[in-house]
Amino acid sequence: MLRKTRIALATIFFVAITLMFLDFTGTLHHWLSWMAKIQFLPAVLALNVIVIIALVVLTLIFGRIYCSVICPLGVFQDVIARLRRKKNKYSYSKAVSWLRYTMLGVMVVAIVAGVSSVVQLLAPYSAYGRIATAIFQPIWKVGNNLLAAVAERIDSYAFYRVETVVPAMGLVLGVAIATLIVVALLAWLGGRTYCNTICPVGTVLSFFARFSWFKVRFDTEKCRDCSLCSKNCKASCIDYKSHAVDYSRCVACGNCIEKCKFGALSYAPGPIIPKKAKDSTKSKESKASNPADVDSGKRAFLVGAALATTAAMAQDKKKVDGGLAVIQDKVAPKRQTPITPPGSLSAHNMASHCTACQLCVSECPNQVLRPSNDLSTFMQPIMSYELGYCRPECNRCSEVCPAGAIRPISHEDKSSTQIGHAVWIKKNCIPLTDGVECGNCARHCPVGAIEMVPSNPDDEESAYVPAVNESRCIGCGACENLCPARPFSAIYVEGHEVHKEV
Repeated sequence: MLRKTRIALATIFFVAITLMFLDFTGTLHHWLSWMAKIQFLPAVLALNVIVIIALVVLTLIFGRIYCSVICPLGVFQDVIARLRRKKNKYSYSKAVSWLRYTMLGVMVVAIVAGVSSVVQLLAPYSAYGRIATAIFQPIWKVGNNLLAAVAERIDSYAFYRVETVVPAMGLVLGVAIATLIVVALLAWLGGRTYCNTICPVGTVLSFFARFSWFKVRFDTEKCRDCSLCSKNCKASCIDYKSHAVDYSRCVACGNCIEKCKFGALSYAPGPIIPKKAKDSTKSKESKASNPADVDSGKRAFLVGAALATTAAMAQDKKKVDGGLAVIQDKVAPKRQTPITPPGSLSAHNMASHCTACQLCVSECPNQVLRPSNDLSTFMQPIMSYELGYCRPECNRCSEVCPAGAIRPISHEDKSSTQIGHAVWIKKNCIPLTDGVECGNCARHCPVGAIEMVPSNPDDEESAYVPAVNESRCIGCGACENLCPARPFSAIYVEGHEVHKEV
């Protein structure tokens, strides 16, 4: 039952975490956000001592079960490896210890030195988050929009259209595709090669897995040296010739136990039983050609390109204002200081804790959060207001962040947290450029930080323009988003390095 139980639990975790990244309705995170918070590296960065101790204890009891059940990237590798239907496709290999410890050392140095981009590239949970958000979620949204188009024709409101493209996702999409190719290729060829050579979390857990209470054990009296255990071990950690298992690499998947036809392997607690010397003559007589040794694998193939082709079906219609004029898309201004979400406390706190898993980006209902292209904060979330603004009643990003980069914040505290302030750009303001009345920014400011005043104080008949009270402005971006000036808004938000309380 070990393998079946492991597959059942891994399926639940993998599907739930994937759906959490794909969900654009904002409902699943209420039930599933705890799955993100029990990931190892986010728990370390968030100083979540309870989770860290729980995962270490879990490893000391069951071995690296975290890697084969809880970690979504680990389960994703199993899915890729499963697609390769070839039987007996693995073989024992010695641990590449120099590479494992080098990658772990790089991760530790990067965390201490605050080089967040290196941490994000190596973190397994963040790697899967990028893949799910940048690759899987757009495909998911296209499928949703196709269903919405069908529903419209039958007067149904079961589905609604959503935006399928996130601005500034280009570089992150490239990194996500590269990560997917590397992980998928390693899993296709060698099973858990990524986990046991590159992943620093796997290396950390391997220290504790050596001393786990439950282990895969050989019964040397029953073993016939058929090698099926080694050929089906995706971690390449079983040496059937010496009846040894490298427990630092074993992920307790149960494949070897299921494939053993002689009951020589078991997953049991207790101390390691010393290996018994086998009579060489008896071993020679017991060895026989096993039909299972013959490689009768079928030709492998991959299925899935059909989903990608649906992206071409996305509509390319221009947005128009009443059918009379094309609405020009907004362009993000060049901000001197990036804006970080309420609850992140400061740019430093965000940079030092964020693993760039993209969960907050995928959960943002107003498409305000997007990955940074700046090398110093590469792939970490920043805020921009071309598609929406940060509504005071929304605190979803703070509820899902597993690493403590965005701390939980209430609606009340968010309304009094200043993450930036609005700046008026005279040359873009339409009362001055087009000679028409506006006042959109003042009407929609949720904290009343903007009022319309005469552009010429000595002439009450002059055009009215916005005046910003910086001490009241919270930087939500409502003014920037709702400003009718195109392509650049006449008012925009500059971020604050350290958030303030209004």
